[in-house]
Amino acid sequence: MIQTKILDGKSVAKAIREETLEEIKQLRQRGLVPGLSAVIVGEDPASLLYVKSKTRTCAELRMYSETVQLPNQITTEKVIEVIHRLNHKKTIDGILVQLPLPKHIDEEAVLSNVLPEKDVDGFHPENIGKLFAGKTSLAPCTPMGIIALLRREGIQIKGREAVVVGRSNIVGKPMALLLLQRHATVTICHSRTRELSSVCRRADILVAAVGKAAFLTRSYLKKHVVIIDVGINRVESEEEVIKLFGKDPLRVEQIKKKGYTLVGDVHPRHPIGIAAAVSPVPGGVGPLTIAQLIKNTVTACRLRHGSKYVRD
Repeated sequence: MIQTKILDGKSVAKAIREETLEEIKQLRQRGLVPGLSAVIVGEDPASLLYVKSKTRTCAELRMYSETVQLPNQITTEKVIEVIHRLNHKKTIDGILVQLPLPKHIDEEAVLSNVLPEKDVDGFHPENIGKLFAGKTSLAPCTPMGIIALLRREGIQIKGREAVVVGRSNIVGKPMALLLLQRHATVTICHSRTRELSSVCRRADILVAAVGKAAFLTRSYLKKHVVIIDVGINRVESEEEVIKLFGKDPLRVEQIKKKGYTLVGDVHPRHPIGIAAAVSPVPGGVGPLTIAQLIKNTVTACRLRHGSKYVRD
């Protein structure tokens, strides 16, 4: 049986944060303090918690941060006005628009109005174009965090076959481009992909970003595959938890205390003994996303003040 390695996203995120802190210290010596503004519309609990964790990380790293919370019924035009104000604010190097926005807000219009040099999420059309052209400076945080995880865990990308399940603008598409830049042979799969399991079984590196709990099972995996599980799905039934995790006391306790536990897009037990490595949920990709956001903000600060971008 293959000894499956559990990839430690928390440790890699910690290392990125420590390196970023050194950059921040150097910038502060020059009189520069990287600043991040988070814009959130409405009161979605998950979004509020996520933004809170980002601002807490900024405080720990001695960065400037502010949160702009807007009412749910605000118009697209008013959100764009806020974005324009932050574009011109000298203390702000990075602007994060927390997604998803309410359905009545034109998400594309809002994101397109963030200055490209302050777009630390990498969603502006100009930054997407740079990513496509292989001239990345500010790229989406989750895919960049995954690249950091693979690199720091010593997992070779060059020459390997990578399959990305999911074609979102936030994860799937930029992930495919970043892997391609690093000389992987890349296939993107989606809901209309024929014989999905057989395509996935070709993967040396399998990135699961489909948004369906435990969707990828043993039949999708080949031996020695490296699995990056981006999925964050709630499971709220104790019966379902036992089905997925067995009688794992920690998961059962989470159901009793919080009313839910988290599972990725890959069945949590099926990679063991088949995969060479797998990222856990939680504790895998999630911490890397926040660490990369902070790193992007520091990069934006450096670029705005004349430093050159150094590719990770």
